[in-house]
Amino acid sequence: MSFDADPSSTGPAKSGKYGESDWDSVRSSFAASIMVDTSLNSLAQNLDMADWPLKGATETPAKYIDHTFAELCAMPGIAGRRDRVDQLVTILKETLAFDQPFGEMIGEGKEESEKDNPIIKNLAKLGIPENFPMSLVALTAETREFCTLENLKTLKEFSMFAQNMAQSVIVGGDFRALLNALSHIDEATLAMYLPFRPGSRGLHLIEGIALAVRAFSPEIRAAMARSFGARLGSEDANAAARASRLETEAAVKVLTDHTASYAEHFQSDLAAMQKEVDQGVALGRLASVLKDPVVESIVTSLLKPYLSFPTQKVSVRATTPPVEAEAPSRGFFATLLRWFKK
Repeated sequence: MSFDADPSSTGPAKSGKYGESDWDSVRSSFAASIMVDTSLNSLAQNLDMADWPLKGATETPAKYIDHTFAELCAMPGIAGRRDRVDQLVTILKETLAFDQPFGEMIGEGKEESEKDNPIIKNLAKLGIPENFPMSLVALTAETREFCTLENLKTLKEFSMFAQNMAQSVIVGGDFRALLNALSHIDEATLAMYLPFRPGSRGLHLIEGIALAVRAFSPEIRAAMARSFGARLGSEDANAAARASRLETEAAVKVLTDHTASYAEHFQSDLAAMQKEVDQGVALGRLASVLKDPVVESIVTSLLKPYLSFPTQKVSVRATTPPVEAEAPSRGFFATLLRWFKK
């Protein structure tokens, strides 16, 4: 496969951000990375960077790191484009920085015992139970299938697998992101995969259901909120109108099942929530930690069947005007009587 080079220039004539020493450093370090055969475009996307412009199955770090700086600058698709040299170096440098905690963990902890596992130690610091089911972690279908094949049922098993995993095993995506977040306690990233509330300890029922809700598109979320009776703003109402009715109904079914699983696991959370509801705290107020009205409305609707709510008492005036016996039964009170007789 060949790529068009910039005809105005060839080789390393144009200056760039990185030079020969930067390239030699990053390419030698990346040679030992388990991401060496991963698509450069995937690496760029994992780092929230611009896509790698060259396409093809061979566009991986392995294609480039065996070349010197001069050879790199003369390669098809790179020649005359120092911006691409800089982009390549940046992708590799940032991936190494992201990869380091994970790499150190599996490199240094391979033969260590369970009590020395760095992730299990961090789970304790965060108040996250080791036995939390992987089935309740927000993972992609591919990663979930991998965990199933490896019989990784809990976070503890997930952690031990990572510690004893050979350097040659290539993992990426959310598997790696979760491990890195746990290995150096990145709370913001943890909240993307676990029902974790940054700034606090432990896992929470409300965040767990919200994780499942956020897995659906904004249009489906808005449509579900509307189906549960939420009042939507114009933007959310327009989004709901674009959603498929069948997809919305299917999403509600999936979330109903998810909520049952979360409610079963978070019995203590559910009991604490019931206590607050009994004390007069509105369920919507408890869900306000999610800071998303649409998600909050869905979460509260899904939780309502698992809670009991105090019956509202109708206040009656202490004194009621006397009703003349001969007066016809008409007006408001007569209407109420007819309703109750039906």
